[in-house]
Amino acid sequence: MSADNVQTWIIAAVVLLALIAAGLLITRQARRRQSVRLQQRFGPEYRRVISERGDRNKAEAELLAREKRVHQFKLVALTAEDASKFSKAWGVLQTRFVDNPRGVVVEADRLVRDLMVKRGYPMVDFERRAADISVDYPTVVETYRSARAIAERDQQGQASTEELRQAVVYYRALFDELLEVRHPRQKVPTHTEPVHT
Repeated sequence: MSADNVQTWIIAAVVLLALIAAGLLITRQARRRQSVRLQQRFGPEYRRVISERGDRNKAEAELLAREKRVHQFKLVALTAEDASKFSKAWGVLQTRFVDNPRGVVVEADRLVRDLMVKRGYPMVDFERRAADISVDYPTVVETYRSARAIAERDQQGQASTEELRQAVVYYRALFDELLEVRHPRQKVPTHTEPVHT
């Protein structure tokens, strides 16, 4: 092999290695940007999923799958009428707490589920509902989980009245987030002012 061929092979190898290094750097930067985006979007839920999965890559894959799944839902805002009905139902629920705290927690859970259904979330098991909610409402998903845990302890007769009150507060946080209203569009006047020349 001539010296020119050797030199050409060396240059080609160096160029190839530089391209591979650049590709790896671009991939690493894209993953870092994705991690930052997921951390910002999911907040505390991001850390919880990493802790649960034990691996950042698996956790991020889970969060990306959640985003993809929820993106396919046909979520809708409430009409003003529906929002009013849900708000009134919550008001009635809160007034009954003093007389029947245990029943109110069950009712709060049911009202939140009804609101989720009305908005377009599928009703599957609790963990899937919480995962779906975490995509758009990451700041309240942990309180939703806490409310549910209290409700489950209550079913076993192990929750105090203070815990039941806290569960209602937690359910209310998610309820308020889900109570998104679709406002009718304002009519734009169709007539125009006459132009004076």
